[in-house]
Amino acid sequence: MKAKHQRLTLVLLALAAVVGAGLLALSALKDQAAFFYSPSDLAAAGNPVGQRMRLGGMVAVGSVAKLADGVTTRFVVTDNARTVAVVYKGIVPDLFREGSGVVAEGQVAANGGFVADTILAKHDERYMPPQMAGKMHKTETLEK
Repeated sequence: MKAKHQRLTLVLLALAAVVGAGLLALSALKDQAAFFYSPSDLAAAGNPVGQRMRLGGMVAVGSVAKLADGVTTRFVVTDNARTVAVVYKGIVPDLFREGSGVVAEGQVAANGGFVADTILAKHDERYMPPQMAGKMHKTETLEK
């Protein structure tokens, strides 16, 4: 076998190994990956029941309701085009409130609603720690 053929064989074997490793990684991630959907994306996907995903959007104003059991919260996530009703059992984060951003992780129920097991509240991008905000108000200008 010529040296040229040996190099070609090694390159093909290395390429096959890389492709095989990539396929194994993708198959392992398929079970663990939770893709992000907005309410419009979810409607376009046809409400895939039972698939683990992340639903993101804004909490609709006036939609948050705590049920009688004290741990279940119902609210609506909107992207201003579509809405999805979400049910979550547990303690909601401190930043969770109406009109704020939220990412709910869970799955679509058979009735078209979303059952979340994790809630991530997003704070305003203009957020500033109170200590820093207080200092900013004290400083007027550097030119005095």
